Amino acid sequence: MNSLAVLQGKKAAYFTLGCKLNFAETATIGQQLSEAGVRKVRKGEIADICIINTCSVTEVADHKCRQAIHKFVRQHPGALVVVTGCYAQLKPEEVSAIEGVSLVLGQNEKGKVVERVSLAILDKAANGSSVQNGETFVPSCSCGDRTRYFLKVQDGCNYFCTYCTIPFARGRSRNGSIASLVEQARQAADKGGKEIVITGVNIGDFGRSTGESFLNLLRALDEVEGIQRYRISSIEPNLLTDEILQFCARSRAFMPHFHIPLQSGSDEVLRLMHRRYDTQLFYNKVARVRELMPDAFIGVDVIVGTRGETAELFDEAERFIASLPISQLHVFSYSERPGTAALRIPHVVRPEEKHERSQRLLAISNEKLQAFYACFIGSTRPVLLEHSRKAGLYNGFTDNYIKIEYRGQGLDNTLLPLRLNGWNADHTALRADPTDPPPCEGGE
Repeated sequence: MNSLAVLQGKKAAYFTLGCKLNFAETATIGQQLSEAGVRKVRKGEIADICIINTCSVTEVADHKCRQAIHKFVRQHPGALVVVTGCYAQLKPEEVSAIEGVSLVLGQNEKGKVVERVSLAILDKAANGSSVQNGETFVPSCSCGDRTRYFLKVQDGCNYFCTYCTIPFARGRSRNGSIASLVEQARQAADKGGKEIVITGVNIGDFGRSTGESFLNLLRALDEVEGIQRYRISSIEPNLLTDEILQFCARSRAFMPHFHIPLQSGSDEVLRLMHRRYDTQLFYNKVARVRELMPDAFIGVDVIVGTRGETAELFDEAERFIASLPISQLHVFSYSERPGTAALRIPHVVRPEEKHERSQRLLAISNEKLQAFYACFIGSTRPVLLEHSRKAGLYNGFTDNYIKIEYRGQGLDNTLLPLRLNGWNADHTALRADPTDPPPCEGGE
């Protein structure tokens, strides 16, 4: 019997926790299973297969993954429960020991889910793990239930920052070839995709596997017909070169939108983290973005409460962050991770101090985001409208990543120039109107 034949008519449920890269990979797994005859489970149905793609960036993430596994086992009795992702890679024995888990697949196995699932269904006694060190690049380009496509261009990291487990979970830096990635972008365009988000763990390090460069990848992607927008999901400040910035500023399709991890606004804390830049370099990068693309959205990651972050060093970091001409902060509380070098740093921040510091930075973030949005009220920007989840009500993003709310019909995946108005009812987006008012009924 053809092993893939056992998948025909099966129903699958999916859960993803963590970064955009994880969501992209889950979408690709779902697409591959769909092509093999598996459909997504509908509300109220019991799935035959559960795919859980995990994160392990913090202990909270580990806890949420365990909760999700237990929930899926309860909700889908008898299902083949497959756990993959960073938590599965780092702690395969712990995951395998959870009652109801059928398969634990490491990062290298993500591209073989269809094969592994079909064989496991044939072998009812299957219960184990297949976790190897991340050495191969598993491609991914999919949109799942979203409008935008996520193109994985790179995986793994060679940086070994003291607080981070990603090099252990995803392995060393590796990537696909420019030719293969351009072909995936062309296929996304053929399917009607208009926007692609470039994802990876450390995408600025692109080229280690192939001897190519991230800049040349951007140049090649910019020439793909049909793709009208690209976004760079996150790039290290020391790898965001002036050549990349100048190219994005004059390119056909790269949006004025950057996500740049800072992690701390204190040079001493950056040193303890083993980050590869200081605050002056970071400030210069942000200033250069503003010079070349004044309307750009600039998002910044920050970690609070790392080992060694004294009250004085946090105050220093807060002042620096407040001085940055950025659009929004993504604030994370430091979590102790087994095996990381940070555990050798003596000063430990109490949980209540981490919370208080997070609140202070979130207040700065809210102020900066409100100010950034306010700058564009009354202006007209191109907006890609996303699949409507409420009849007649669309969300979408401008070229410079302002979230909007728009009322209309039949506009899924449509790019329109819209006039931005004030905030919506729950203050999560700006309301938008067409640039030209509709004609009056009766012709007058």
